Amino acid sequence: MRLVEATNHFIKHLSAAERSQQTISGYGQDLRKFNHFLTQQYNCQPYLDEIMAVDIENYLVWLKEVRNNAPASRSRNFHTLRSFFAYAYRKEWVQRDVSLSVEGVKVPQTERTHLSEVEIKQLLKAIDHPLIRLIVETMYRTGLRISECLNLTLDTVDLDNKVIKVVAGKGNKDRLVPISLTLLPMLQRYVTQERVYTASPLFFATKKTGKVSPVYVNHHLSKATKALGWKKHVTAHILRHSFASQLVKKDVNLVQIQKLLGHSSLKVTSVYTHSNIEQLTEAVNEL
Repeated sequence: MRLVEATNHFIKHLSAAERSQQTISGYGQDLRKFNHFLTQQYNCQPYLDEIMAVDIENYLVWLKEVRNNAPASRSRNFHTLRSFFAYAYRKEWVQRDVSLSVEGVKVPQTERTHLSEVEIKQLLKAIDHPLIRLIVETMYRTGLRISECLNLTLDTVDLDNKVIKVVAGKGNKDRLVPISLTLLPMLQRYVTQERVYTASPLFFATKKTGKVSPVYVNHHLSKATKALGWKKHVTAHILRHSFASQLVKKDVNLVQIQKLLGHSSLKVTSVYTHSNIEQLTEAVNEL
């Protein structure tokens, strides 16, 4: 079986397993890139059962030295190949899983950029667009991904019960996120007084298109950041990091943070347990 055929079967499997569209798209791109690499290497379409561990190793080197991909990107590509070859082995398309013979890519552990409570207040004050300001406030106070926030509907934001239902977030997992007492009156005022008249079911809507794009949100974040004279690159996703970091700082249990963020494992959530120098200084002074 050719690699390209096996890839198509694998993508159909992911779809049948109800993996998110983002995951399916990412896996497909990675495998097509791997197929292109092998085709260039051998000047012919690669067959699945002819691929060896050294081919994967050479591909990872190519990603690093030719494509200049960062460790995190190479690690993601390798994870895709691991998943693909494990599936191929289960389907008995190959006699053994050659990816198991390849050493994984080591990704340096770096602390994620996040904003302090003071910086969040400064940022919100610098945003001159009322709707974008409310969206930013919502993402910071709920930890929602930008796609989850912008896809909220009038039905999924339950102001009476003070809860947001995130429908089919990353990994196709639904979850409930409480609306804080600080955010609640802002959302209530928006719905009753500020939301434009539109047929769009989306909670955050504009009169022209009935929706808000992630690019538009990040544009206003960049604009506000420049106005403040900050050098750090602030994106919508950093608001999610900031939400998690502030909860850790306030000693909220990691399992609870995991549920709020919709992470599949605590290992992912644990990256937010970074400590700033002030906290470290306080710790050593306790001795």
